[in-house]
Amino acid sequence: MGGTALITGSAGFIGFHTASALLQRGWRVVGIDNLNPYYDPELKQARHRILGNHANFEAVIDGIERPGVLATLMAEARPDTVIHLAAQAGVRHSIENPASYVEANLSGTFALLEAARAHPPRHMLMASTSSVYGAETEMPYRETMAANHQMSFYAATKKANEAMAHSYAHLFGIPITMFRFFTVFGPWGRPDMALFRFTREILAGRPIDVFNHGAMRRDFTYVDDLVEGLSRLVPLAPPPAAARGAAIPGDSLSSVAPWRVVNIGHGSPVELEEFIAALERALGRRALRNLLPMQPGDVPATWADTSLLTALAGPLPRTPLDLGIARFVRWYLEFYGAPGQGASTAPGGATGETP
Repeated sequence: MGGTALITGSAGFIGFHTASALLQRGWRVVGIDNLNPYYDPELKQARHRILGNHANFEAVIDGIERPGVLATLMAEARPDTVIHLAAQAGVRHSIENPASYVEANLSGTFALLEAARAHPPRHMLMASTSSVYGAETEMPYRETMAANHQMSFYAATKKANEAMAHSYAHLFGIPITMFRFFTVFGPWGRPDMALFRFTREILAGRPIDVFNHGAMRRDFTYVDDLVEGLSRLVPLAPPPAAARGAAIPGDSLSSVAPWRVVNIGHGSPVELEEFIAALERALGRRALRNLLPMQPGDVPATWADTSLLTALAGPLPRTPLDLGIARFVRWYLEFYGAPGQGASTAPGGATGETP
């Protein structure tokens, strides 16, 4: 496998890991990111500096929503594969600043679809989120569920992206796979996510905010496992109706377009207290807990049905929780320093998704 990939959001957590994996497999990668200050731009710049050590990586610092940027980039790079990860993320932040989600998630995705219409890739893979399942209570979450009742504006914009992509797949024959991520964690993670925030506060001796009084479950997915699943989907473009063979049970493949949606998760939920206990073991410290009610827009549990991903791409790695958290802690201490050497002032914010 190899070729040219355009990755939007290449300085982001998942974009960085995805670009690294493709570069190591011999791909040419063009990455675009605007390095916005939603969280510490230095962390994003550090990721791009590492990618820049590869001769086959080209960084473009710009916003995908800016008129003409993606059209020009697609015309010049002619990517075989497009992996769309650029987005304004965070459930809580979408309540406080919804306009930024319209700009990045709706206008930015529209610009990318228009660029792909003019310069069609072999396969476009676009990030969605487990948050689109919203008010669904039946678990595990299956791709064929209606998922029509999102609980946050962030989730609503990602569900809109799925619908936008389906229309372009149908009208212009662009093969598109939407992938729904389930609570990704690991080295180089986002400072607004729970593992990062918990680590920062525990090392500083401050209480961690535990929402819904700890009655939360998440399908925590280690970043390397997710990237492996995503990489395996790259050559598996949804076929047009005329080229389809036998149906895969439970497939979300559209009946009228080369479009499908695929969950990428660990496939088993973990109690929040179990997650915190694993972090305490990795740090060798106990956490002080500040028990709080549920955040607006959040859900108490997520759980991915990964049978479609397995049917398409085969069994994937399932990194144990303790190992994944230990790897994150090791990276965190190397990047920010041990307590007393800067870890307590690591960048982050009070807003963002709960685990």
